Amino acid sequence: MAISNWKSKRNAAARRFFLLAIGIFAAALFILLPSTTTAPMVADTEEEEDSSSSSSSKSSDLQLSGFRFVRRSVLALGPDPLRARAELIRKQVGDHAAVAAAYASYARRLKLESSKQARVFAELARNLTLLLAAHRPLLDPAARIDEDSVRGFERGVKGSIRSARFLIADAKDFFDNQLKIQKLKDTIFAVNEQLSKAKKAGAFSSLIAAKSIPKSLHCLAMRLMEERIAHPDRYVDPPTPPPELENPKLYHYAIFSDNVLAASVVLNSAVHNAREPWKHVFHVVTDRMNLGAMQVMFRSKDYSGAHIEIVAYEDYKFLNSSYVPVLRQLESANLQRFYFENKLENATKDTTNMKFRNPKYLSMLNHLRFYLPEMYPKLHRILFLDDDIVVQRDLTALWKIDMDGKVNGAVETCFGSFHRYAQYMNFSHPLIKEKFDPKACGWAYGMNFFDLDAWRKEKCTEQYHYWQNLNENRTLWKLGTLPPGLITFYSTTKPLDKSWHVLGLGYNPSISMEEINNAAVVHFNGNMKPWLDIAMNQFLPLWTKYVDYDMEFVRQCNLAA
Repeated sequence: MAISNWKSKRNAAARRFFLLAIGIFAAALFILLPSTTTAPMVADTEEEEDSSSSSSSKSSDLQLSGFRFVRRSVLALGPDPLRARAELIRKQVGDHAAVAAAYASYARRLKLESSKQARVFAELARNLTLLLAAHRPLLDPAARIDEDSVRGFERGVKGSIRSARFLIADAKDFFDNQLKIQKLKDTIFAVNEQLSKAKKAGAFSSLIAAKSIPKSLHCLAMRLMEERIAHPDRYVDPPTPPPELENPKLYHYAIFSDNVLAASVVLNSAVHNAREPWKHVFHVVTDRMNLGAMQVMFRSKDYSGAHIEIVAYEDYKFLNSSYVPVLRQLESANLQRFYFENKLENATKDTTNMKFRNPKYLSMLNHLRFYLPEMYPKLHRILFLDDDIVVQRDLTALWKIDMDGKVNGAVETCFGSFHRYAQYMNFSHPLIKEKFDPKACGWAYGMNFFDLDAWRKEKCTEQYHYWQNLNENRTLWKLGTLPPGLITFYSTTKPLDKSWHVLGLGYNPSISMEEINNAAVVHFNGNMKPWLDIAMNQFLPLWTKYVDYDMEFVRQCNLAA
């Protein structure tokens, strides 16, 4: 009997356990079923809306079938699916509001406050935030929630989220970093192209401003020439040249220029600072067109006893195309085309060498410096001065320098890698590469002391002719007189102390006044010549103090002090 009771109790327990298992399974089934049919989705298409309607109808059918009570009873055992659904919708709205706010902030950082995109993003982020605030009671964990309110919340946010998605997709290209980087690179490239063109055009304009003759200088030359024609007897040369012009015991200077005002400043400054002016002889060489103006300028006043010779280079009969390579080369059509087709479009193709495409290099005045021994056969030493220099102290100490057998005394201009031979010559040419050191230090024309006896001994003029003939097609160096000078006097140049010759007053505004004041000669090399409007004002008084403003012809041409 006891055994029978124990078995009946065991069977009853098994039945209760089996029924409990079935109940748990049913509960799990009903929990999964509503969460699937009522999952929160923000539909963007009609198909999603149909699916939502279908889920709704299924839910209604279940309710009509008597399952509603069972479902709610089972749901009460676990998390509320409506609450999870509302939370997911809230999260989607918050995420889109954050993205819209980020795009609006990025637009403001890009200084696009006035753009439509910045305003729309800011407004969208604000609307989504206000929408969440309006449904805050629904999202309160302590508040009761029903499916109708959740559906109303979903319908309310669907349009805003769709607008946010469209706006973000439309603005993605604009705000994409890689795309903006590429656009920025394209913009930088285009701006660099424009800058390069502007620099070339500016360099060409600067060249025109630097090489054109100012109206006042043209006026001065015309006034002086008018005086020469009106009174020819006053300016006639003496029948026999004064002996001082060939006296090797005096201090001789060579000045080659077609600028009457510039040449007068050189001569005025040299005489003013000379201790014994009557021992100084100035050989001024110009062209035939400016000879009359030069004669009037330099014979209208006494230069404290200094001796002045004024001649035209055409009077030197040995300067002809059969002897001078430059004159022979100038007869070639190719070289004439190189010079005289110096148009803007040609200049901007090669802005580096644009300054060499200047017809001034046609003038023999630039090449006379290579013929000093033949021009002054009785002299032993001579000081060459450019017409854009100013003498600031007595220069007779140069004649006391021991030249050590060298021909050319000059101030070296190299520092670091600048002004080395490699910058002036084509070292890809085998002949240049074989004969010269690319790191050799360059020097400057402007103030050069020449030992004419050593020149004749070294046959420097013949060396100049040799290299000039080889460079007819400009393959060894570009045009100018400094490269052939560096070649001609390659191993025969004696470096002078830098205080003898300070350069750069025509292009370098950072030269210290202490350095200038200690210099024997200051050189306005560069485009900003002191007689031009583009001259640097801080250096201009160094030059204007030697202009003859008291001269009637200077006053007539409005040359301001």
